[in-house]
Amino acid sequence: MESIFFVFLATFLFLLYLLHCLLNYFSIGINKLPLPPGTLGWPYIGETFQLYSQNPNVFFASKVKRFGSIFKTHILGCPCVMISSPEAAKLVLVTKAHLFKPTFPASKMRMLGKQAIFFQQGDYHTKLRKLVLRAFTPESIRNMVPNIDSVALGTLASWEGRLINTYQEMKTYTFNVALLSIFGKDEIFYREDLKRCYYILEKGYNSMPINLPGTLFHKSMKARKELAHILAKIISNRRGTSQIHNDLLGSLMGGKEGLSDEQIGDNIIGVIFAARDTTASVLTWILKFLGENPSVLEAVIIEQEEIIRGKEKCGEGLVLSWVDIKKMPLTKRVIQETLRVASILSFTFREAVKDVEFEGYLIPKGWKVMPLFRNIHHSPENFAEPEKFDPSRFEVSPKPNTFMPFGSGSHACPGNELAKLEMLVFIHHLTTKYRWSMMGPQNGIQYGPFPLPQNGLPIKLFNRT
Repeated sequence: MESIFFVFLATFLFLLYLLHCLLNYFSIGINKLPLPPGTLGWPYIGETFQLYSQNPNVFFASKVKRFGSIFKTHILGCPCVMISSPEAAKLVLVTKAHLFKPTFPASKMRMLGKQAIFFQQGDYHTKLRKLVLRAFTPESIRNMVPNIDSVALGTLASWEGRLINTYQEMKTYTFNVALLSIFGKDEIFYREDLKRCYYILEKGYNSMPINLPGTLFHKSMKARKELAHILAKIISNRRGTSQIHNDLLGSLMGGKEGLSDEQIGDNIIGVIFAARDTTASVLTWILKFLGENPSVLEAVIIEQEEIIRGKEKCGEGLVLSWVDIKKMPLTKRVIQETLRVASILSFTFREAVKDVEFEGYLIPKGWKVMPLFRNIHHSPENFAEPEKFDPSRFEVSPKPNTFMPFGSGSHACPGNELAKLEMLVFIHHLTTKYRWSMMGPQNGIQYGPFPLPQNGLPIKLFNRT
């Protein structure tokens, strides 16, 4: 009996040794793979300045020309691999998404909060996405149309006869819509405090994560702490009532899911971040492109005025409804083409959860992987004359994986329907009630971090009547 035991033990140990050798063999095989070609720039700083201080088309195009469709770089304190083909983007975002977890640079992650939906995978992400989508599905947001209509009208009325910075004013509009979608009509009680803190917080989103007094990051983290206190107060007040709320906060506070106050707060800050600057940037570019393309603008005006005539014929009021939103196919194509040409989100961040072999290269565990939406949207292989603004190209569907303004896969932006809705409502009132003149030079583009028309597109707005 004892000899049988030793034979069994020896066999078991031999199998363990064999398994160890096999694992080492495959590990050595992966580690022998070369890193993608490219440069990492200066220590720690990397090539952050080169990317964020110039036209990203120039940065990306020069890299692709020199190194090919996959290359390494170093951005915001992170070693990165950038990929620029539709097939590779699909692999990272959809097919092999389990190997690449969503992430952001350290500065953004700490400011948004580690419990935010952007950084999650697995069951927790599934739960969060379900809660967020519940508040932002077409069925959920259709009742918001009259309220967004009112916000858009008030915003435009405040511009009349003034020289304005379009981007800054659009940020106010999208911020107010975001608060409306998160807090419902309660937002009016907290708007100014939330705005004050968030405006400080956002200034540090793309700063280096150096938490020393006087730095942007330090100021932003102080504002984030205060913002969390305000959100905790709002949540506490809600818990003290029995009223049912059909906004995002109401969805996140749903009893069955059992999110903590910290989790709720992190995700609210994350939604404000996702809903504000990007949508404001797109709306700014829409005004510029419509102003530069009179025939497209005239076609949009005709489409939008037809909606008004239809409402008057039926004896309806002029407040937009969900039915009206469905009658704007050309305007929707204008939004799609703006999303493609402007490519506000040049890329997204993922992180390799382990060493990954990718197209013959090694992507080490912990490295960021960045699908380059801008390159894909501006490739002549995907879109003829890619620099030309031509909404008619979306009369037919683009080739698969070539148009991803809201990302792709299970981490695609859950608020994209709300973003499109607030843009459609705004364009309706802008084109049917006003005309605008762009002031100053119109050829420049500024980057910081989103691409914007020079000086935020200064305009003067005039009432048509």
